[in-house]
Amino acid sequence: MLQGTGSDVGKSLLTAGLCRLFTRRGLRVRPFKPQNMSNNAAVTIDGGEIGRAQALQARACRVPPRADMNPVLIKPHSDTGAQLVVGGQVWGQAGAGDYQRLKAGLLPEVLAAFARLGAEADLLLVEGAGSAAEVNLRAGDIANMGFATAADLPVVLVADIDRGGAIAALVGTWAVLPPEERARIKGYVVNRFRGDPTLFTPALDVIAAHTGLPCLGIVPWFAEAALLPAEDAASLATRPGAPGRPLRVAVPRLPCIANFDDLDPLAAEPDLGLDLVPPGRALPGDADLVILPGSKATIADLAFLRAQGWEIDLAAHLRRGSRVLGICGGYQMLGRRITDPLGVEGPAGASVEGLGWLEVETEMAAAKVLRDSHGVDHLGRPVRGYEMHMGRTFGPDAERPLVILDGRPDGARSVDGRVAGCYLHGLFASDSFRAGFLSTLRPGRAEGEAWEPRIEAILDRLADHLADHLDLARLAAIAGL
Repeated sequence: MLQGTGSDVGKSLLTAGLCRLFTRRGLRVRPFKPQNMSNNAAVTIDGGEIGRAQALQARACRVPPRADMNPVLIKPHSDTGAQLVVGGQVWGQAGAGDYQRLKAGLLPEVLAAFARLGAEADLLLVEGAGSAAEVNLRAGDIANMGFATAADLPVVLVADIDRGGAIAALVGTWAVLPPEERARIKGYVVNRFRGDPTLFTPALDVIAAHTGLPCLGIVPWFAEAALLPAEDAASLATRPGAPGRPLRVAVPRLPCIANFDDLDPLAAEPDLGLDLVPPGRALPGDADLVILPGSKATIADLAFLRAQGWEIDLAAHLRRGSRVLGICGGYQMLGRRITDPLGVEGPAGASVEGLGWLEVETEMAAAKVLRDSHGVDHLGRPVRGYEMHMGRTFGPDAERPLVILDGRPDGARSVDGRVAGCYLHGLFASDSFRAGFLSTLRPGRAEGEAWEPRIEAILDRLADHLADHLDLARLAAIAGL
């Protein structure tokens, strides 16, 4: 089990790289994360949903994603509330305090999922959540040491040296854990190192003096990690932009932004600058396209968008003749009205005006749509991806669908074609659609690299990178191989 000294230290990508590395060596490998908190989710082959990072790890293992790989998924829709997904299906809503009382009762389901995966695997690579040092949350824990103890797992700590304080993070984590949990830790990895690793050599003696733990590797910075799906929105704050490129796409960074890896294929285009606009800054006036992304809380994020003045920026953007595309929650925002009769997102009976640039309305429903989908866009270009939503959208502009999925119309286009939206996540991963859509913004541009082969190549290079910098023999021994 890989546990972190903090959130966003790179556990997910280290796990994905190790999944690919050991899979290439002929082992049956499966990823597992007992509890995840993320609005970046993926549809599974068995009709559920799991964290996007676990879907990437499954891909690294060359197996389809399954609900058992992430049996508890927490999808925040406010600072203190979240949708709880158990076994791949929506369980209900829970506040932070409610979940602390609930989580211990979820351990049997988590252990059962772990056992089912273990029955078909030579190696299970387990990813912790957040920090192993969160001893204030230890009662009933199923995310870190609570699960490691219940499943009797050896643990490797991961620290991120790029953010600073790696020595203190490792020693401090060790210091706050009780002796029986310390005994589970077999070593540590220092991740995201820049510069000369020999400069860190004296630190190894300091860490060993305080903990007795061996270093299992110092992993240099892997720049291509930015092109792989991120675990959660924490990565967006540090995602670099690309100013000065001829094609500019702006995306407002909404508080409950979801499934934002929809944007990854755009970020990889060499002539495209993707601007994730933070709160407090206006949407750029020179953007060729504004994308309203998915949202876990469409009504709340729409109110936030208006409070930021982004609705005014969007109106000016359209007056200049530019275009707007909405995906899932962003599509819902573009319509005339959003209603929530059952209280799916908040108080029952809520009804708010949308932005009104598409002649459609959305009604939230109790049943969540979860499915892989494929088809064509309105010009016949192939598309594929997945749907994950609790809204049903209808109206005159829906008679001009953006895509046809498995024979069903989905999405809508305005009469002039400058405003469009749909429910299909992964739209831009379809190379012909992406190339054709972007060429309408900048005619004559060269097509970018094929997206899916690129992800496969990055996973292979990540595995090679880890093979060069980790003590694999020692890791294999720790895992009992």
